[in-house]
Amino acid sequence: MGEEMKAWERRIHRVSPYTPGEQPKMENIVKLNTNENPYPPAPAVQEAIRSFDVQQLRKYPDPAVAELSSAIADTYQVPKDQVFVGVGSDDVLAMSFLTFFHSEDPVLFPDITYSFYDVWAQEFEIPFETVPLKEDFTIDPLDYIPRERGGRREGPIGGIVIPNPNAPTGIDANVSAIRSIVENNPDVVVIIDEAYVDFGATSVLPMINTFDNLMVVQTFSKSRSLAGSRIGYGFGSKKLIKYLSDVKYSFNSYTMDAITMKVGVASLSDPDYFASCCQKIVATREEAKQRLRALGFHFPDSRTNFIFARHESVPAKELFTALREAGIIVRHFNQPRIDNYLRITIGTDQQMQRLYTFLEEYLQQAGWRAGD
Repeated sequence: MGEEMKAWERRIHRVSPYTPGEQPKMENIVKLNTNENPYPPAPAVQEAIRSFDVQQLRKYPDPAVAELSSAIADTYQVPKDQVFVGVGSDDVLAMSFLTFFHSEDPVLFPDITYSFYDVWAQEFEIPFETVPLKEDFTIDPLDYIPRERGGRREGPIGGIVIPNPNAPTGIDANVSAIRSIVENNPDVVVIIDEAYVDFGATSVLPMINTFDNLMVVQTFSKSRSLAGSRIGYGFGSKKLIKYLSDVKYSFNSYTMDAITMKVGVASLSDPDYFASCCQKIVATREEAKQRLRALGFHFPDSRTNFIFARHESVPAKELFTALREAGIIVRHFNQPRIDNYLRITIGTDQQMQRLYTFLEEYLQQAGWRAGD
């Protein structure tokens, strides 16, 4: 029999935690499991760290994150009071859940998506429902639109969260589909999570000028090579950002440290480097699609820095284990509908070549032949 639960334990709010991607300590590995950028941050970032005045660490950092907020506003040509900055997009999203979803009506998000959404919903005791993606892993906007407005959703809606492009599928929902969802849900906040938008998808950021209930969230972690610094940001109407900031200041006024603020500003100062890195990753991704197809893999058309692939004859779990033993780490999700897929982050050309070489040899040994 298990140990009896003590009285104080029964008073604890418990949730099933999010499981982050593994950060292996092995040497000489090809790490393609957490969608990190394989290229270093902009040279200006290194200079910002080198020249940082450590005396600043005696003081509390700027709670308004003013310098970084201004740099983001200038970069995206958005008024500063329509920008919210957090410690990674996870912080921005968690704060948004806490702020915007405060009713008895369920928040909707896809059944195959970023697995932190349901964790936040449980953490903040927010009712939620997952909406099944179609067989091809695309969203149907009618599933998020109330029946009285021409959709097929029956019952109330307390909010909507759509990752675009989606993770882990990599699929980009078209702008018109998102616009339809937002304009047909004027009474709730709609969050579009654009963590991967810089790799070829189209941002819906311009829509914040039309819809005051739209929140668009992005991050420095992927396209700006700053996953280790934790910088996320969101855009919305002035009123939306004001409500979000009020909750932030009631939770923790000093959420971002002084070094990270400087690093973020420095990263934004070199748009050419940013564009070059994104272009390299996109080029490598497109080549990877060709190479993986030739090896018998099938996958949705990714607009991210990863490919979500299944093999036509070899189970994903088997490939995942074999790759790991060879020092190539990818992501496998043991979940319904996607347990036969691997999410493969796009690395450097050299890293991807090591992946291709291993797969060619392994699949040959497994008896797979192209065209069989």
